[in-house]
Order: sequence, then structure tokens, then C-alpha cells
Amino acid sequence: MRWVLHVDLDQFLASVELQRHPDLRGLPVIVGGNGDPLEPRKVVTCASYEAREFGVHAGMPLRTAARKCPDATFLPSDPAAYDEASDRVMGLLRDLGHPLEVWGWDEAYLGFDDDTTDPVELANGIRTLIEAETGLSCSVGISDNKQRAKVATGFGKPAGVFRLTDENWMTTMGDLGVDALWGVGPKTAKRLAALGVTTVADLAATDASLLTATFGPTTGLWILLLAKGGGDAAVSSEPWVPRSRSHVVTFPRDLTDLAEMDSAVTDLARRTLAEVDAAGRTVTRVAVTVRTKTFYTRTKIRKLAHAGNDADPIVGTALDLLHQFELDRPIRLLGVRLELAVPTETGR
Repeated sequence: MRWVLHVDLDQFLASVELQRHPDLRGLPVIVGGNGDPLEPRKVVTCASYEAREFGVHAGMPLRTAARKCPDATFLPSDPAAYDEASDRVMGLLRDLGHPLEVWGWDEAYLGFDDDTTDPVELANGIRTLIEAETGLSCSVGISDNKQRAKVATGFGKPAGVFRLTDENWMTTMGDLGVDALWGVGPKTAKRLAALGVTTVADLAATDASLLTATFGPTTGLWILLLAKGGGDAAVSSEPWVPRSRSHVVTFPRDLTDLAEMDSAVTDLARRTLAEVDAAGRTVTRVAVTVRTKTFYTRTKIRKLAHAGNDADPIVGTALDLLHQFELDRPIRLLGVRLELAVPTETGR
């Protein structure tokens, strides 16, 4: 693609809620759980910009968010409403006629190979279109690959447009920490710091052999490419076919009784299987995740003897996997994931 645009809806979940609660505009709003800030072990799904000024962010426990921003309004998460709003936005983007790769509720990549189209003009047109048709605002990052376009969006927020190219990449990014790169997380940043590499410019100047020796050939060369502003330029318009479906539950109190754990895993497996059946898909593998009170988290997975959607072998496999864990510590979270056959393999 000549250009890749990353379209990111601003504070998406909060914005959808503000459309339903216009009296809350300009006030700190926090979306998550059942909307009860005292609900144990539930986290923030989205915070309005006003709440973020108090240090509230996605993934933070609701109780912590309430301490940081006691005057915030807490609202329950409503996935059906977010699905509907997202579908409207993605439909508008598809109607533009360019390849569109959707990455979730609130973001997508649009690619085009047209030297006659000004990408900034197109980006501003997208912002205007989405605002006019849905009332939602978005930011747009422009570059020649997806990774750099994603980074550019951060500079455009909120409700703006920013372009990152070879010409302004290092002047914009060079002095920033390596974690400013999309795909470089805290663990990688820590390992790079041990090598004396702390900024994007440092990483871009690091010898490839040192990075491959430390991270392996694939990861080492990839993060070097990211530091130099490179990335994946392909934008696929093929619909995403989910490879799995899962459910997890964090318990209000830690579980210590095996019968309660069995009951929870059975319920999770049956709920997940019901969704797989409704989608017309076929189960091939079963995975169970266990997290203890100390946040020690492990997953075990097993392939079914025969792919299919019979509940008994699926639930039985999930329970057998659960019993392979050492369950002598209080259990904070349990999860069941069902991996699915590619539709063409079974015709389903």
C-alpha cells in the first residue's frame, strides 16, 4: 500500500455511553464491570479523558479507580451497544471502497495505493464522516505501514490527524523510550535497558547481531525494524475468522473447594460451547487457565480425540485439565478456551 491509515475511535466505550447519558459530558466517566466501583476484582474497561486526568486507565481495578477519582460516574459495560456502534463505523469505512482491516471495536486499518489522493485530506474526511453519521470522534494516523501508522495515531489524539514518515520519524520518535514503539512492552524494554538501550534512537543504532543474540533472530530483527520506522504494509480486507472462543471468571472470593472449581469450569465450558454452536463452528482443542491468589497463572491445553461439539467430551476434557493443576492454593480466576477448526476444514 502507498499509504496506510490507522483509524482509532476516541475513548470509544465512554463515548458510546455519553451519547446515552449526555448529562455526563465533560465529567469523569468510568466504564467497567457492573458499574459498581466497590465490585471486587473488576477492572476499568474504558475511562473518559476527564477521568484519565486523575490517573485512571483501562485495566485498573475499579476500587483503585474510585480512590483516584471519587467523583467519577461508574457505568456498567454494555457489549451489545458497543457492537452496534462499532458496526456502524466500520460500515462507513468499508463504503469508502478501500481495503479495510478491522482490529476490534474501536480501530481499523485502511490502505490505498493511489498517488493522486492526499492522505491527510482523506483522513480529515474520515473524521468528518464518522462524526456526522455517528456522533463519535476518531483520530487517524498516517504512514506507509501499520506499525508506524498506529504510533502516529497517538500523536493525533484526541480527534486529530498525524503523519509519520521516513522524513520525520527519528526527529519525532528518537528521544522517546523504546516502549513508545507499538509491540515493545515492559519486559522487552527492561531487557533492552540492560543492554544500555533506552530510547528509540538507541535501538535503531544497535547492532543487529547483539539483538538477535539477546532476543532470537525473529524478535531481534523485528524490534530493530520497528525502531527504524518499518513494519507490515499489508492491509487485508478478508473478514477475520475467530480461531477460538473463551470465557473467564474472576471470583469475588478465592476458591479452595474442588467441587466449586469443577462447577465453575463446567459452567464456563458449557457457556463457551453454546456460543461456538451458535456460530456454526467446531471444537478441536480445549484449554483451561488457572490463576492463584498470588497471580500465578498457567494454561493447559489438549486436543480432542475427535473434533466436534459433543458436550460430554468437551466438559470432561476441561475438568481433566483442571485436575492436572496443583490446586492446593486459593484460586482467583478460572478460564476455558475452545479452539476451533477453520471452517473449510469441516464445512461448518
